[in-house]
Amino acid sequence: MFEEVVGTINALLWGRGQLLIYILLFAGIWFSYKLNAIQIRHFSHMFTLLKSSSKAEKGQVSSFQALCTGLSARVGTGNLAGVAVAISLGGSGAIFWMWVIAILGMATGFAESVLGQVYKIKNNQGEFRGGPAYYIQLGLNKPWLAVTFAVCLFLGYGFSFSAMQTNTITDALRFAFDIPELYSGIVITLLAGSIILGGLKSIARFAERVVPVMGILFVSVAVVITLINLSAVPAMIKEILLSAFGLQEAGAGAMGAAIKNGIQRGLYSNEAGAGSVPHASGSASPVPNHPVTQGYIQMLGVFLDTIVLCSCTAVIILLADINISGEMEGIRLTQTAMTAHLAAGGVYFVAAAITLFAFTSVVANFAYAESNLHLFKLDNKVGRGLYTALYLLMMLWGATATLKEVWSLADMALGLMTLVNIFAIVQLTPTVIALNKDYHAQRAKGMEPTFDDTVTRVQGQCTAGVWSNNRCLVK
Repeated sequence: MFEEVVGTINALLWGRGQLLIYILLFAGIWFSYKLNAIQIRHFSHMFTLLKSSSKAEKGQVSSFQALCTGLSARVGTGNLAGVAVAISLGGSGAIFWMWVIAILGMATGFAESVLGQVYKIKNNQGEFRGGPAYYIQLGLNKPWLAVTFAVCLFLGYGFSFSAMQTNTITDALRFAFDIPELYSGIVITLLAGSIILGGLKSIARFAERVVPVMGILFVSVAVVITLINLSAVPAMIKEILLSAFGLQEAGAGAMGAAIKNGIQRGLYSNEAGAGSVPHASGSASPVPNHPVTQGYIQMLGVFLDTIVLCSCTAVIILLADINISGEMEGIRLTQTAMTAHLAAGGVYFVAAAITLFAFTSVVANFAYAESNLHLFKLDNKVGRGLYTALYLLMMLWGATATLKEVWSLADMALGLMTLVNIFAIVQLTPTVIALNKDYHAQRAKGMEPTFDDTVTRVQGQCTAGVWSNNRCLVK
């Protein structure tokens, strides 16, 4: 019965109707148009803001820590196993559509991260929290929709995603070292527990130290493999483009599979529009102290995740002389490809990479769902303790679950979250545009942008005590 319900919902969202694919493409095009292709025109500004991103208000999370936390959740099985799934089911052309959804998704990610900042709240420990549930409640005044999103988030990031990440780690360790899934699952759960019990600040510090190192190492290996196989790169690029537009033997059917799997796995990897990253954005105390700052920083996260890291995995797989069966393959395909390049060491490298990538996701996913406890008045010792226990139990379940069960549940949760979030951010477009204009107007005058809620009007109201004059004007 459970599998039937999940299957029916996924068929509606991701299946023959491909509802979410059209919605996500619409959102990306909508915000790219409304913000005048901000992801292209101001591409370099994202990197400029990194210079001051490590600064923050005392006791708060910095923009750089929020970026690393966002990347912790983004950079996971989607980058290694998800890319392999996309290629195995959609062919090499799926990578092209991953790039498309990433470029469009950068604008969507900007919009939702700006909203996560402007409507953030302070919890009972004096820490910032934000996310779609808060900008739905405060900006749109729709508490019922905020609760709906939060429930979907708990189902996804609070439970099924942690199980899926654990499943991928244990599968990779079993393949590389023949370690029983249950044993490695117990160890992973204990390690994750030791970090998440320290709260968001502990998670942010962990992400800040681990994410940059693991990203640089993975990219370096991919670059070396590309240089070794440089003569095969033009043929690989040609294959990606031909497959993307159905110009090979299989024709339109192959094109449809490429689009569906590329966008689906691209979304799962970079999460643009899903409403997850605004939680990391809302936790930050940015410099300059303006919501748009965090919009740019998190937009950079979409680029790094999909255009850089997912492309690295695609290059590793497509440059390997291996057979891609057309059946659903996950981390095993990536390991097989790496073995073709690095012999036996490839299996161990991918096992280590996926363990780190997925483990950081497990830790960050906890923070996303935990941010919504305040909405249910469970932001206390009992509420956090109960949620933590359930989260860790789901990790243990995921260690021995089947790949199909875990991915299906994750797809459903992500799809439902995305539906609610896209509806909300499109409704809040006037606020995003107003804040963006205010930010750049101040920059044009040579000022360091700051948000003044009595000057820049936003929809709904902000939380008292968060911004300059402790209130927002109602539009």
